[in-house]
Amino acid sequence: MGLQKSQSGVWAWPAVRGQATAPLLGGSVLQSPSRGDSSITELPHRRRKRAKAECQNVSASTDAIPSDASCQLSTLSATLPPSSLRRLFSLYLSLSKPRLSFLIVLTTAAAYSLYPTPALLLPQITESPSLSALTLVFLTAGTALSSASANALNMLMEPEYDAKMSRTRNRPLVRGYIKKRGALVFAIVAGVAGMGSLYYGVNPTVTFLGGLNIFLYAGVYTPLKRLSVLNTWVGAVVGSIPPLMGWAAAAGQTATGSGEWRELLLSEESIGGWLLASFLYAWQFPHFNALSWTIRDEYKHAGYRMLAWVNPRMNGRVAFRYALVSFPICGALWWFGITDRGFLVTSSVVNTWIVREAWKFWKKDGYKGSARSLFWAGVWHLPVVMVLAMAHKNGLWKGVWRRLNGETPEEARWMDEDEAAFEDEDLAQAARGIGRYLSQFMPPGR
Repeated sequence: MGLQKSQSGVWAWPAVRGQATAPLLGGSVLQSPSRGDSSITELPHRRRKRAKAECQNVSASTDAIPSDASCQLSTLSATLPPSSLRRLFSLYLSLSKPRLSFLIVLTTAAAYSLYPTPALLLPQITESPSLSALTLVFLTAGTALSSASANALNMLMEPEYDAKMSRTRNRPLVRGYIKKRGALVFAIVAGVAGMGSLYYGVNPTVTFLGGLNIFLYAGVYTPLKRLSVLNTWVGAVVGSIPPLMGWAAAAGQTATGSGEWRELLLSEESIGGWLLASFLYAWQFPHFNALSWTIRDEYKHAGYRMLAWVNPRMNGRVAFRYALVSFPICGALWWFGITDRGFLVTSSVVNTWIVREAWKFWKKDGYKGSARSLFWAGVWHLPVVMVLAMAHKNGLWKGVWRRLNGETPEEARWMDEDEAAFEDEDLAQAARGIGRYLSQFMPPGR
């Protein structure tokens, strides 16, 4: 028997029973084709196509963003006994979107701590009055409960759309672990408890801001996601309100007037709160635009109008532009005396990181892992900058340094008065020098 051509196009000796190979002329050996040997039976063009598809799958898995904490908690609860308290707690905690709520509480507490009063150290160390720790407890508890209420309402309105997305399809309402009635009761109870905590433990202005955020997130942002790409800008406004809540909570303790909302939010001392709100507003664009790009097809399939699929190039540009804004905002925090000069250096390092990742995200159109890199840069960028701002709070370490040098409170006050007097004198001398210089160019008789 001679060489025979198989259906796959491979020439070989006919296989003999008990043999896997047959010799060719010249002593070479050719493997007889077998069902499991795809390298022989697969045609070259099909092999190249399969290799290309495998590379695309690897790239997609590299850019994929893990599911949110709500889905993870919901999946965990499914493994627990149906009647256990741990399962019930996990399910209702998943309604609050715990990671998002944690970031909201962090920014609120950071703004509270950055108010121009040494609140992070004990009074005997800083020799200055500190903000109330009890007010901070009511503030964080009320903010967390308000955030949980808004997030539960958001999930309550979107189960049929969440089911179409891999990142959200395991949420408790989608899987049927919680009924809509139970989610609604949870949202109402959390909202009422949160508003009560803010009203009785903080002040009415902060309570209004908390209620406004629930309305904007559940009543405006959530339905707008299916109507216009402007939903991202509305969502950024929602994220910028918690720092204002923290700032207004601290301002209410030191208010010299009636403590109404104009004094807490529109006075000269409120500039710090608005700068922190601006930072949160800008931060959300590079972070969310990177996240939405990785699941842009799923957003499109679910009917959510996101910039990532409506206009991908603009999606990258917007992320880069708002990443750049972090530099002037951090500089303004030093300029207006919220932080010390060292914050300019430390924050610039972190801001450079996210700007670099946003630049790559824009130029590479989200591919080659740039979206995933920007997403994780955003995850770390916000808490790191907030912690750095608190560590560089203006005057925070001044009392500690003087304490280590053995200065008494009276000596510290004298030194402050002397420094202020010297600064005033230096400014006066500089003004007189400038006046004499300008007088040379003035015409006589004037």
